[in-house]
This record gives sequence, C-alpha cells and structure tokens, in this order.
Amino acid sequence: MTDSQLIQLIKQGNTELYSELMRRYQRKILAFVYHMLKNSQMELIAEDLCSETFYKAFRSLHSFREVDASFSTWLYTIARNTVLSELRKHRVGNVSLEESGYTPVAPLEVAPEQAVLRNERMNLVRKAINNLPEKQRSALILREYDQMDYQEIATILDQSVSSVKSLLFRARSSVKLQLESYFYEPAYDEQPERMKSQ
Repeated sequence: MTDSQLIQLIKQGNTELYSELMRRYQRKILAFVYHMLKNSQMELIAEDLCSETFYKAFRSLHSFREVDASFSTWLYTIARNTVLSELRKHRVGNVSLEESGYTPVAPLEVAPEQAVLRNERMNLVRKAINNLPEKQRSALILREYDQMDYQEIATILDQSVSSVKSLLFRARSSVKLQLESYFYEPAYDEQPERMKSQ
C-alpha cells in the first residue's frame, strides 16, 4: 500500500494505520533529527522530537495535500521545524555526528585494519560536516544520506532549487577543504629528497 493510499484511509477514520506510516519513516526521521541536533546530551531529546514530529504530522494530516509535496518531504519539513524550534528554545551547543547514533558500520567482510582506516576516515568526514552552518549541513545530509532530490530538499529547507544547489556546492567545498590536509598525497616531485631515495 502506498503512502497516499494509507493517508486516504487514515483521513477516512482508520487512524490505527498511522502506525504503518510511522514504521516506514521513524528511523529516517530519527536519524535526521540526530544530525540536526548539536549537543552531546540530546539522545533522549532526539527521540522526543521524533515523537513530537509524528504527533504534529498526525494532528495536521487532514491539511496535508499531496499536490504540494510528498508525504516524506512534508514530514521532514515538520521534523526540521520541530528541531529548529527546540534549538532556539535551549540554545544548545554542539554534538558530534559520532554521538548522533547515525554512524555507518563497516561491512563484516572488511579486514580489521581496513575497517579501522575506514572508520577513521568516516569520523573525519563527520567532523567536517558538523562544522558546516545549519542549512549547508541539512542540505548535505538530506542529499547524501537520505538521497533526496533538489526539489525535496528545497521544500524542506524553504529555499529555491538553485539555493539548494549553492548550499550543496558550498558544503562540499568546505568539507573538501577541511579534509584536504588528511587525504592530500604529494606528487612524487613534491616529496622531500630523503623520501625519493627510499
């Protein structure tokens, strides 16, 4: 059953079907909320904000119009606004992505030393993303982690598509610049003489 079919049935009074919508999106919304938060003590609040997002969506579902946006885009918008409202209330500090619970795990078939290197690189990338301004970070997370298209991201961030492309360009450039010193390998001609002779 599609989201649209579920929503129609919920609007007709089958409210128990809302749990199916929650099941479909709960992990993604919770991960997104974790990314949006920047405080090390926010895990429980993230779960509360995720619940609050679904509660707000349920209360407003009667006004949801699929012609304006898909359900997922509408839900992400509610989640983002809920988190931003909470951040404004508490003026919270920074949380690293490592603490966010959204840590990808290395596949089991990877050798231990490769897994360590991969995790080290992923931590560097996460730290670089954490340093981005909020809108750049949101755009990058929605595009790279949640695989959203430009229009969906524009709707969620209340920006134009060209603004989203600009945010993504600046975010990627900033991340690249931050990571350049870690991943830059000098060309053979640039290496010190003692290294060339080895």
